[in-house]
Amino acid sequence: MMYWLRQSISARSVSALDNAKMSWWQAHKPTTRRLAQLYSALLYNAHVRGFIEGEIYTGNAKYACVPGFNCYSCPGAVGACPLGALQNALGSLDHTAGWYMMGIILLFGITLGRTICGWFCPLGLIQELLYKIPTPKLRKNFVTRALSYLKYIVLAVFAVGLPLWYGLKHDIPLPGFCKYICPAGTLEGAIALLSNPANTGLFGQLGILFTRKFIILLVIGLACVFSFRSFCRFLCPLGAIYGLFNRFCIVGVRVDRSKCTHCGACTAHCGMDVKRVGDHECINCARCMSVCNAKAISMNAGRIRMIDPEAAGNEQIAAKENRRKRMIWTAACAVLVAALAWFNIFDPSLNPLVTTSADGETAETVEGGVTEIADEWQSDAPVGYEVGQQLQDFTITCTDGSEFHLADHRGKVVFINLWATYCTPCVMELPHFDAIAQEHSDDLSIIAVHSSQAAKGVDDFLQDKNYQILFAIDTADKTVWNIVNGSTTMPQTIVLNRRGEVIFNEKRSMTPEMLEQLYSQASE
Repeated sequence: MMYWLRQSISARSVSALDNAKMSWWQAHKPTTRRLAQLYSALLYNAHVRGFIEGEIYTGNAKYACVPGFNCYSCPGAVGACPLGALQNALGSLDHTAGWYMMGIILLFGITLGRTICGWFCPLGLIQELLYKIPTPKLRKNFVTRALSYLKYIVLAVFAVGLPLWYGLKHDIPLPGFCKYICPAGTLEGAIALLSNPANTGLFGQLGILFTRKFIILLVIGLACVFSFRSFCRFLCPLGAIYGLFNRFCIVGVRVDRSKCTHCGACTAHCGMDVKRVGDHECINCARCMSVCNAKAISMNAGRIRMIDPEAAGNEQIAAKENRRKRMIWTAACAVLVAALAWFNIFDPSLNPLVTTSADGETAETVEGGVTEIADEWQSDAPVGYEVGQQLQDFTITCTDGSEFHLADHRGKVVFINLWATYCTPCVMELPHFDAIAQEHSDDLSIIAVHSSQAAKGVDDFLQDKNYQILFAIDTADKTVWNIVNGSTTMPQTIVLNRRGEVIFNEKRSMTPEMLEQLYSQASE
């Protein structure tokens, strides 16, 4: 009898323990929306090797935009941020309307609206995780509702006004929001790149602007601990744009007015500053469904109910919904595996063509004969791009139709500048290069090589400039970029002495004083 009692008590204890474990899992298991957020963050940043190598992905996929807020400069990013692309289009130096970019945002808005904010935005995920930190929370009130309109001012001033003003008035590309505010750029771009040991040389580019943006990041992060998704609610221009489409987007929460009792539980329990379900502040997270006793709220894709409130009490509806979820997640996982394989292994842009000769020597032959180098300018240094090495020879066609052959400039100091029209510091330092080129025209050769990406507007940009330096656009296989160890971080300046040896190779903005000092050093 005692044995039976002990066994019974033991069985009940095990059962109670199992129930406790099950209860904990039921309380903490990730929801479908949380899994969608994690999935999106990984898919947007499928270039995992970028975090290891400290390099930004530059393949063709970067011309496309992902729906959510994800920084272009993140080492793992495989697509562009729609807000950053919009600013670049508005401030483009060829002054052409960014119809493609506007069309993409229109497509995202009509199909998903602010569902992107609630389900597919990595920055939204980070904010929600910060909010989980146990602290007193600031409840929404009339002040937060008033502040929710601040993001439309940020959109008008920083994301639209500044890019247009600097692009049209000053011929300078300036993505105002990205440069002065964007916390994603600071966290995913700057900090993610600088945390890699391969990018220790980039610390020289940091200045007061980074300090200010870092403080803004800390303030926004702290605000998200006490207030639900503070950045989304008060500052995000992309959310402001998507909110304009919420009323008629295809995917989103819908209210069955015939069932609604107007109890107000849905808006009361919502963390966003909504006045009604589905308005411009609603991120379509569908959490309001759990507090709607009338089961009047559903998550729809057109006429298809993606999340049905009747599923909890109807096995047939629940089974149908589960089948749909399994199909979607199976397809999504297949896409993710394919993306990880492509962006880390198979993409041709990950293995650029190597332009060094088989024996490691500098190539001296060009079309029309052999370039002879005077004995006094010969170098015994190994070929490479590091200081003390002689830079590998190359030939590139300039924008004026001439050819620049590096070996022809032995005996002179050579500056090679890597730049792009969409890079604000690059454009602002070009006059400094031109000034020193004119001052030392007989003894200094300068070539500014534009990135092979987004090079369509280079000729238009240079048309009304009277620069004396040579300009060229790098080849599609990044010939010059590979030779000098260039990256998407610009500007970058390489300085060669008269023997073609590298004395300086850094990614940083240059001042007239720095250029003059480098010229004197290379002339010794």
